[in-house]
Amino acid sequence: MSIIENHKTDGKPFCDSAKLSARDVCVHYGEKQAIFDVSLDIGKNEVIALIGPSGCGKSTFLRCLNRMNDTIDICKVTGEIVLDGGNIYDPKVDVVPLRATVGMVFQKPNPFPKTIYDNVAYGPRIHGLATSRVDLDEIVEKSLQRAGLWAEVKDRLHSPGTGLSGGQQQRLCIARTIAVDPEVILMDEPCSALDPIATAKIEELIDELREKYTIAIVTHSMQQAARVSQRTAYFHLGQLIEVNSTDKVFTTPEHQLTEAYITGRFG
Repeated sequence: MSIIENHKTDGKPFCDSAKLSARDVCVHYGEKQAIFDVSLDIGKNEVIALIGPSGCGKSTFLRCLNRMNDTIDICKVTGEIVLDGGNIYDPKVDVVPLRATVGMVFQKPNPFPKTIYDNVAYGPRIHGLATSRVDLDEIVEKSLQRAGLWAEVKDRLHSPGTGLSGGQQQRLCIARTIAVDPEVILMDEPCSALDPIATAKIEELIDELREKYTIAIVTHSMQQAARVSQRTAYFHLGQLIEVNSTDKVFTTPEHQLTEAYITGRFG
């Protein structure tokens, strides 16, 4: 993958193998503008971390990537976001299959009040991905294996998902996301409610999932960004200040605002 480190677009892609490309994205909540002209490419099979102070727009931008902001009445998104060559904001795009293709894992684990099995089987059922119970069983097992949870729950698949520990619940939510065969996984602070041991398991999982999926993760933890991502994007007051290889952002950032945040002078 050839990543061009300069994030000025001039209308051209930054990355030969971009999976997602955002161009001049602005977000308004009523009169208030939250995101200003963000252009960013996310490469296939890479993990990109979005970092920055609280309220800087990183989660708002993440939610643009699968049109989750559509659920907020006063929210207006402009610009262009392209997935595999198609603009996801085209009026003809159906958001239901889009959100299966670009799945999301939220800050707090949110399993459905169903069994472990039914949590994972729910998406494949409603999207018609399984033609028989055998197919469904296979999808559930494979998804739980990919999420690193199968060995822990295989003997209690019909117990409530809400009975799992916090870290297990988050991995269940990741299994639920994987089950509908997405191409991109968005993670919004997926470890903020977890203890260090559960966090380490999720981070190991992110590294494994990169082989099959493109991942964008919002995190407040710079240490986590450094551990899990290949590139890091720094946001400040709704603007994308810098995007570079993670090593470069954390050792020799190009912008003084990035350096001030990384060194703890603000944020």
